[in-house]
Amino acid sequence: MTRFWISSIALVFAAAVPASAAEPVADLADKVNQKVVKLFGSGGFRGVNSYGTGIIISPEGHILTAATQMLDTSELIVHLADGTRRRAAVLVLEPELDVALLKIFLDGKKPEDPTNLDLPYFDVAESAKRPLAQGGDWVIGFSNCFEIAMRDEPVSVQRGVIAAQTKLHGRRGVFDFPYSGDVYVLDAITNNPGAAGGPLTDRKGNLLGLIGREIRNTLTETWMNYAIPIGAKVDIKDGDKKITITIPEFVSLAMQGKYKPVNRTKEIAGPGGYTGIVFVPNVLERTPPYIEDVLPGTPATTAVPANAEDKVGLRVDDLVSFIDGEPIYSIKTYLDYLRKTRPGDKIRFEIRRGDKLLTYEITLGEHPRAPVPIPVPKG
Repeated sequence: MTRFWISSIALVFAAAVPASAAEPVADLADKVNQKVVKLFGSGGFRGVNSYGTGIIISPEGHILTAATQMLDTSELIVHLADGTRRRAAVLVLEPELDVALLKIFLDGKKPEDPTNLDLPYFDVAESAKRPLAQGGDWVIGFSNCFEIAMRDEPVSVQRGVIAAQTKLHGRRGVFDFPYSGDVYVLDAITNNPGAAGGPLTDRKGNLLGLIGREIRNTLTETWMNYAIPIGAKVDIKDGDKKITITIPEFVSLAMQGKYKPVNRTKEIAGPGGYTGIVFVPNVLERTPPYIEDVLPGTPATTAVPANAEDKVGLRVDDLVSFIDGEPIYSIKTYLDYLRKTRPGDKIRFEIRRGDKLLTYEITLGEHPRAPVPIPVPKG
């Protein structure tokens, strides 16, 4: 709530500047807004937003956004700037870059079919050729933060300054996050619920990057406002090899149907490792992985926390969000991942507890054997 009021004050301040300065910003905001979409998908549960932001990157309706749990649905809906409501599908997702490529498709058609929409769009390849923004540069963020914008309502606009350019390290106890590449640290309250995937531009409307998610520094308990540069690159391990991939390369290959996410875990037959976590009843198509119970004496009770101040293991109502950097959208996703592990493996759980993202390391155990039935005497 505090961040909402700070954000509101920033918007009011921006609206109070002299007319001569505000008019160019208004024209710019209108132009950029045509290339921004509001996304609506799965979620609506505590800690899981059902809305987000994306940018159009082709006239056919390809959309680049953040790789969030909201995308895990067969009913992903896109609202364009003119209020048009379209269906969309996830073509491919890369958690190491924290990006996903979506595609609008028309009713009765498949995602790969042409749409002939001729939409205004950001050219990712050309944007990545521009020099990186520098500290002190003025920037503008656009997003559907707090689900304020719906059909033809314009997205929220925030002006700020690049405070620094650095790397976002996903080490324990600092920023527990799969992406660890370059980021722009922003002097603006941009990273609010629903803002991830929104564009960060310069004062001419040139695309600089994508607004990141909400993350908290678990050592200082402070929120970080950042954007991923549009030309960002990361190193991804593929077995013994290391692959370097950039956002433009990801976009180009994914739009051609040629991008294959790295299979980071070898397939292993059998039930996999055991944690002792009991989830809520799996009654929905994609039931969020909320913990209902942690069985005593199991690996989950001895989970090692990344934050030295937190001596308690996993708790009831924790939401499992990532395992080893892989997003866990549902109980099914969790079970599928665990089947690829074996007893003795150490895996990293990132869980959502209230408004915090916490990290635990769990050493998997053997699945307990079924209890031997006790014979009942006859007679």
